[in-house]
Amino acid sequence: MPDRLVPVISAAMAVIVILSLLTGCIGRGKPSSVVNLYTFEYPSPSFEALPRLEHTIKVERFSVAKAFNTKAMVYRPEPFKLDTYASNRWMVNPGDMTSDYLLRDLRKSGLFLAVFSQRDYEDARFVLEGGLEEFLEVDEGKGRSAALTLSVNLLDLSQAQMPKRLVFQKRYRSTEAISEADPAGLARAMSGVMAKVSALVIKDVYDSVKALQ
Repeated sequence: MPDRLVPVISAAMAVIVILSLLTGCIGRGKPSSVVNLYTFEYPSPSFEALPRLEHTIKVERFSVAKAFNTKAMVYRPEPFKLDTYASNRWMVNPGDMTSDYLLRDLRKSGLFLAVFSQRDYEDARFVLEGGLEEFLEVDEGKGRSAALTLSVNLLDLSQAQMPKRLVFQKRYRSTEAISEADPAGLARAMSGVMAKVSALVIKDVYDSVKALQ
């Protein structure tokens, strides 16, 4: 190779290296796509006609079935198949979101002396445990719907041991039609589902605690 070509090739390679470094820096500082984040949005159920009970309750963190233990928005396009929306996610894990909103609704209900979360140090006589079994959009051919299934246990810690500690164990399932076939429509419908389930759980907890007075 002639000696005069060596500086030209070296300079060209230097330019390529510099451009590659600049492109890499720009790419890392700029997201490749926008991710939309969703959460529940609904008013807490009202129980104004019911008197407050002088008892305390603690809501533990809910577990989640592995298929739905993700921030991804899961949908079922057909039997035996699950998929997720691209660039659309729940803001927090569905188990945490469900327990957080139920905690919020219990506190706003005013039905109990105090309601604590699993993050609080205070003890409570009654403990509410839960497991999210189903949290997805379902396409059944005729239309899409949001489906939520939640199992809960209410425990009375004033009892020394099981099975006397178990006040009730119950499974709640609710669905709501999705009017807009997109992630925002799923979030809106799932909020309606959660509102219905929350009201049912709170009423059952209230009635069970009242019966033990």
